[in-house]
This record gives sequence, structure tokens and C-alpha cells, in this order.
Amino acid sequence: MRREELESLMEAEGGHRVSIFLPTHRAGAEIQQDPIRLKNLVSEAREKLAERGLRAAEVDAILAPADELLENETFWRFGSDGLALFLSEDEHYSYRLPLDFEELVVVADRYHVKPLLPLLTGDGTFYVLALSQNEVRLLRGSRQSVGEVELSDVPKSLAEALRFDDPEKQLQFHTGARGGGGGGRAAVFHGHGANEDDKNDILRYFQQVDRGMAEILRGETSPLVLAGVEYLHPIYHEANSYNDLLDRGIKGNPEDLNAEDLHARAWEIVAPIFEGKRREAEERYAELAGTGQTASDLREVVPAASFGRVDTLFVARGRQHWGSFDPETGETTPHDDPEAGDSDLLDLAAVQTLLNGGTVYVVEPEEVPEGSEAAALLRY
Repeated sequence: MRREELESLMEAEGGHRVSIFLPTHRAGAEIQQDPIRLKNLVSEAREKLAERGLRAAEVDAILAPADELLENETFWRFGSDGLALFLSEDEHYSYRLPLDFEELVVVADRYHVKPLLPLLTGDGTFYVLALSQNEVRLLRGSRQSVGEVELSDVPKSLAEALRFDDPEKQLQFHTGARGGGGGGRAAVFHGHGANEDDKNDILRYFQQVDRGMAEILRGETSPLVLAGVEYLHPIYHEANSYNDLLDRGIKGNPEDLNAEDLHARAWEIVAPIFEGKRREAEERYAELAGTGQTASDLREVVPAASFGRVDTLFVARGRQHWGSFDPETGETTPHDDPEAGDSDLLDLAAVQTLLNGGTVYVVEPEEVPEGSEAAALLRY
């Protein structure tokens, strides 16, 4: 899921929109339970749509893509940590993501996206570029999990890059055996003709990688951690155009590390960055509480987020608080129980904060300042 896709989901309004989240499994016997759990959630969505007054045929049309997934055996053989479905009368989307969702069904006039916000929030995601002369992998991780990103317009190796970059150049590769701890030899090549300078060839390779990465990471601000043998780091930094590539990287041959190993080493690098920014925001909230520059009542937080006044929002993970919001007047009315036309006000506040350039931290309920479900640092 790219940032613009998530923003498109956040901006969609009107009609009957179904959002379904469930945890899934990558492997093992538990995979067989995943479609059964989805079937139960689809049944719940069917009931919620019927409660909104839709006829059976209309309900069936909205949920048809989910029903088709239940019969697709191939789909369930390639899982991730979580599955998110978004369904309406005229569109449907499914995403397998490295996020551990709680089971949830929401039917409303807007898609419910708060479970996805770790993909955009202040302590949400980071990337790992595992780079060698023989292999390129891009991983997307969160605090809890990691998944591999499919690479389309990125050369898979130095040989491939130079073959397309200069078809006339003949290369002979001699690859050493992989060894533990990054000790394996990188590919050694001998060129005949144009440029014999290994560094220049590697730089050209990395420039091609960077061009492909620029398309994948377009609009992103998540930290990027480079993993590779030490002498490759400065060469890639020379080729790089992504603003959030970190100076500190993972040293050693990444071919010897699986995704979980790379995730663990990268988290050691990014965790202090995430935690430092969040701690600064918490301290700033504590300093400004009671000055009029903070808000912890949903009747103030939601309109402030909608009108672009929220700089930083803390919102409770796994909670919903239903209510109505009038974007014209800013009037917000929380309800104890969902009523017709209601939205999750916590989801709405988070979405509007992000769409207006603010930062959102999805935290455990007890970590929201002032014991509230949402607390905001205001720009003005």
C-alpha cells in the first residue's frame, strides 16, 4: 500500500463502505483458519449492511469480492500478518500487510482506516534496503513485523544493471561462497572494454537502484536503513536521492541475513529516532497543557483536526468512539452507542490530522495524555 492509496481511502465518503480487518498467518497449520475467520467477519458485515436498510441483492453485490476471496485457495497460501478489505458499491480493495490487526468490521459512510495508521504515523514504519552486488531486497517494517516489498523497476544485481546499462560490455562473474557474519566474498567481475573502475560500475548500478527506489518511495518520509558490506555504504549514499536515508546502517553481507534478522538489526537503529520524537511530543504536551494549546475533549479535538489546527495527535489503539460531526459548523456530538450516520470520531480525528500535515501517534489507551481517548497539540 502506497501513501497515496491510503490517502485515497481516507478521503472517500458517501454510500455504504465496509472495512474488514483480521490477523492472518504467513505459514503453518493456522493458515487454514484464516478464511474461516474472514467468513465470520463477512457474515457480520452482511448483518450490519442489512441494518442500514439494504436489500439482500445490494448486500451481496458489495460483499461479492470478499466471498470470492473465500474460495481462492491460492490467495490464502501467500499470507502476511494482517488482511484489510475495503468494499463499497463501486470499488473494492484488499491488502496483505505486515500489521497485526485485531478482528474488526466497520460499516459506515467512510472507510475505517485507523488500524492502518501505523503505516503513516510518527512511530510507524521504516524500510531496509538490503544491497549487495548479487542481490537487492527492500523490506518494510513496523515495530512488530516486517514484509518484503516487490521490486519491479530495480535491477536485481550488478550484472543485470550493467547488462542493460551497457549491452556491449562483457562481464565474467566469479562469486565466492556465502559465509556467516557478512564474511562471504562479494561478486568479483572483470570487464573488457569501456570502464575498468569497479567503483564507477557499482555507482552506476546503485544509481539505477536509486531511480527505482524513488518511484517506490515517492511521497514517503519513513526512515530507510541501508544493509550491505561496509565499502558499499558510501557509494550508495553518493547515488541516493531519498531524503530519509539514515547515516547509520547495517554492516555486513545481507545475503546472510533473513528478513527477521534484518528487521531486528534495523529496529535497533530506528527505535531511538521514533522514541525520541514521541518523547519530545509528550513532553511538549505536558508543558502546554492548560494553556489553550492542547485539547483532550473529542468535541474540540475533531473540529480542530478537520480545520488543520492539530500539529500532533495521540489516539488510543483499538478503541472506537462513535458520534456525528458537521464539517460546516464543526459541531461534534459523541454517542455512547453507534447511531445511524455515525463515524468513529477517533478515526476521523486521526485521518484529518494526517490529511492536514500533522503527526499521529497510535498508542495504548493508558498512554494517551490526560486519560483521554485522543489528545492533541494545537498549532494555534
